[in-house]
Amino acid sequence: MRKWAPAVLSIALLAPVAAFPQAKSSGKGAVYEQLNLFDEAFERIRQDAVEPVGDDKLVATAIAGMLQAMDPQAVYLTPSEYKAESAPTQDQAGSIGIVVTIENGQLEVVSPRDGSPAAAAGIKPGDQIYMIDKEPTYDMSLGDVEQRLRGAVGTEVKLLLRRGTASPIDVSVKRGANTLKTVTSHVETNTIGYIRVAGFDDKTAADITAAVKDMRQQANDKLIGYVIDLRNNPGGNFDAAVATADAFLDKGDIAIVKSRKGDPKHLAATPGDVASGLPIVAIVNGGTARQAELVAGALQDNHRAVLLGSKTFGESAIESTIPVGNDEGAIRLTTSRFETPGGHAIQGKGITPDLAVSPLKLERLARTDTRHEADLRGALKNTDPVAPLGTGNQPKPADKTDKTTPPASTSSSSPPPNATPSKAQTPPPGGEPAVATNDIGTAEDEQLIEALDVLRGLSMTSARNTR
Repeated sequence: MRKWAPAVLSIALLAPVAAFPQAKSSGKGAVYEQLNLFDEAFERIRQDAVEPVGDDKLVATAIAGMLQAMDPQAVYLTPSEYKAESAPTQDQAGSIGIVVTIENGQLEVVSPRDGSPAAAAGIKPGDQIYMIDKEPTYDMSLGDVEQRLRGAVGTEVKLLLRRGTASPIDVSVKRGANTLKTVTSHVETNTIGYIRVAGFDDKTAADITAAVKDMRQQANDKLIGYVIDLRNNPGGNFDAAVATADAFLDKGDIAIVKSRKGDPKHLAATPGDVASGLPIVAIVNGGTARQAELVAGALQDNHRAVLLGSKTFGESAIESTIPVGNDEGAIRLTTSRFETPGGHAIQGKGITPDLAVSPLKLERLARTDTRHEADLRGALKNTDPVAPLGTGNQPKPADKTDKTTPPASTSSSSPPPNATPSKAQTPPPGGEPAVATNDIGTAEDEQLIEALDVLRGLSMTSARNTR
C-alpha cells in the first residue's frame, strides 16, 4: 500500500464520526478541521499505542469502519479479497451457496441458493451464523465472511448455527462449484406452467424462454397461465433481473434507477412477451430480496401479474465495486437505488402483494417472513409515505375486479374436486429438490396451491371477457 496521505484520510475520516466532535461550520473548512482531527488521532495511535500498529492496518481499518457504519452491504475489500472476487483461483472457486447479511453485528442468512450445498445441509433463511471454522463472526465484515466461505471445491467448512431460540448446532458443509441453476420448471395440473426463479445470472432469461417453450410442448399448447415463484430469491446479477422482467413485459418501464448524480433513469421493456399474454401469478415472501423485488415490482406495476404471498425483504440498493489506490483493494458501495415503474420506493418497505397468503406453519412464517431490510443495522432510510392497501403499487380497483377475483368455486386453499393432482405434491423430475427450502413446491405449500387456484380464476375471467 502506498504511503498514507491526506487523500486517504478524506476517505477514512468518515469512520465512526460520532466519536469525533462535530464541526460547527460547513463546507471545505469543516472538512479540513476533521482531517486535522483524524491526523492527530492517527499519529497518537502510531506513537503511543502499547502494541505497534502498521500504517496500512490503521488506514484499512478506518476505511472498513466507515463503510460498516453506512449500510449492511457497504464493505472494504482488501487487495487479496478484491483479487479473489475479481478472478478467483482454483482454491477459491468453491462456495456453499448462501447469501448473508449483517444485522446488529450478527451474521444472518438471507437465503441459501437453490440446489446449493447449504440448502442440502438444511440451512434456512434467518439462521444466525456464530462461527466459521471455529472463528467467531461477531467482528467479521461481509468481505471477511465471503473470503472464509470461499474455498476449493470439495473442501469442508464448519459453521455454528442458531435457528430462532433453539440451541446452537454444528453444521459441516462441503463447498461445491459455483454453477447453480437459477431456473427450474414443470407443468402443474396439466395446464399451468410453474417457473421457479431462484436467482439471476447471465443464463436466467434464456432459461426462462426455453422453459416456457418446453412446457408449452408438454401441455400441447393448452397452458392457461404461469406461476412464477420468487420466494427466497436473494437476487443476483442486476442486468439479468432486468432481462427477466423484460421477458414477460411487452411495454412499459421495468424500473426507475435513482442516484445522487443525474436524472432518474427509466429502464424500458422491449416488445415481446414470452408468456404470450397469458395470466401470471408471482409468489413472493420475506426472502424475496434485491433484484427479485425489481422483477416483482415490474410485474405488479405493469399489471402483468398478480403478486401473492407476503411482504418482500425491502432492499433496492445497487452496489458498485470501486478500486481504490494502486492495487490497494476496493470499496463495495451502494451508489444508487431502484424503484418500481410507478415510482414506489422499495428500500426499507418492501413490496406488498396483491393477495396476502402466509404459510400456515407459524415456525416457518417466523423464520422467513418477518425480517426485512428496514430491520437491519444502518439500513438506508426511506421517507416516502406507505401507500394504503389498494393504492400505489397495488392494482387499480377495476383491474382487481376484472382480473384477480376468482369465482367462488376456485377460491378455496385447496384444488377443486375435479382438478388433476398438483405436481407440487411430488419433487420435480430428477429426484432431488430444486428449491432452497423443502417447504417450497411440496404438498404442504399453501401459497403455491392458492396461486394455482387464483390462476384458474384469472383464466376463467379472461375467457369470459374475450367472448
